[in-house]
Amino acid sequence: MTMKLENVVPFGRSLDEYRKMFALSQCELGLNILGVADGPASFNAELSALGGRVTSIDPIYAFQAPQIKAQFENVLGKIMAQVEATPDDWVWSYHGSADGLRANRIRVTDTFVEDFAMRRDSGCYIAGELPSLPFADRQFDLALCSHFLFLYSEHFSLEFHWASICEMLRIANEVRIFPLLTLMLEKSPYLATIWQRLAQQGYSVEIRRVEYQLQRGGNEMLVVSRMADG
Repeated sequence: MTMKLENVVPFGRSLDEYRKMFALSQCELGLNILGVADGPASFNAELSALGGRVTSIDPIYAFQAPQIKAQFENVLGKIMAQVEATPDDWVWSYHGSADGLRANRIRVTDTFVEDFAMRRDSGCYIAGELPSLPFADRQFDLALCSHFLFLYSEHFSLEFHWASICEMLRIANEVRIFPLLTLMLEKSPYLATIWQRLAQQGYSVEIRRVEYQLQRGGNEMLVVSRMADG
């Protein structure tokens, strides 16, 4: 048994982590990308600085930058205490250690906070949440959902997951979700049903192994896309 969380926590990931979590090629980083439930990730800040086209959406963006940083700092110690108490549940090939994870999360959040304070009103950070997103049909090439759907299966129902994935497929040509494990290090109980429903509706569905892993066994993402004539 590992994480016990009452609510979704504001932990963000870096551009390098997104590259690895979602197996993003250099070409794909040039697509019009939507980050769903990005939280205080530095993905948007870093890729935008390189000329990328990224929009991030999360309910936390209704707050000001100092408030988001305070929320992160409020949960950091609690999360790290659980990580340190369960050393066998984690793979340290990326972060090196619990201390490395803590340092990386602080760095990512600081990068996000600085960028968010400058570009909050630019349209690249939108306050909103699944399962209803304020975007046009097929507005994006690629939608990425990191550490929300499937991870929080105990907090959100099967129908919430289904509605959320359908909504992302409405606005993007392809959807990628990582990880497929719950906080309890178990494959999400919704995955098989979601796969079946998507396949029945004619989507291409694939589970792809990626090189990023922090949760032990959590090195797979779900890739969903329209068929060529879809």
